[in-house]
Amino acid sequence: MPITELAQAPSSDTLLEIDSTRPLCPLLVADVNALCDRLEDAQGRTSAVIRLHGTGPAENWPGAVGIDLVSRWEKALRRLEQGWFAKIVTIEGVCSGPALDVLLTADHRIGAPGTRIAVPVSNDGVWSGMALHRLTNQLGGVHARRLMLFGAELSEQRALAAGLIDQVTKDPAAVAARLAERFARLDPSELAIRRQLIIEAGVTAFEEALGKHLAACDRTLRRSRGEFLGAGGNA
Repeated sequence: MPITELAQAPSSDTLLEIDSTRPLCPLLVADVNALCDRLEDAQGRTSAVIRLHGTGPAENWPGAVGIDLVSRWEKALRRLEQGWFAKIVTIEGVCSGPALDVLLTADHRIGAPGTRIAVPVSNDGVWSGMALHRLTNQLGGVHARRLMLFGAELSEQRALAAGLIDQVTKDPAAVAARLAERFARLDPSELAIRRQLIIEAGVTAFEEALGKHLAACDRTLRRSRGEFLGAGGNA
């Protein structure tokens, strides 16, 4: 499904829809890259709302594709993950396959009642894409092992308890729209810095991480004192 503007929504909200049963294909990669293009072109404080949905688990994900397409998909996901804009996803029905990949790149995750998270599995086992890497970083090795070695399906309550989703509500779209408006007020560069510090925390020694954290603190303190240059300047 192509990218569509949310009807009557603030300009900071952009919607991308991904069906869990959708196969990996060039159009899927193009949709994610197009969303990134639009948000990067905005060159300001903005946020993305992505709707994930599905009627069942992905079957034989990613399908009969070549490694070149897999690489392009992973690069698009990484671009989405590292984008300076805030990423909010809503989940309805079953989140699996491409939807699960996108879910794991998001900053905030909102499930509807009845949401299920399904790790797809085939005769060759669970797909060994970067979802495995992200799940291990986000949940830890024990939880990732339980989910990713043999495939698993979680209810919204179990996904909530595990930290795969942040909240459950009867109206995910309305909650996402409110959050998108709030998150769009955040400075995009500072948001990106804090996200990266979180990602690196699990694999970086305290002493090694200290310098980066102090630099981020210094930026905040200097900003509060008005020491950053105006438009076009860098501190």
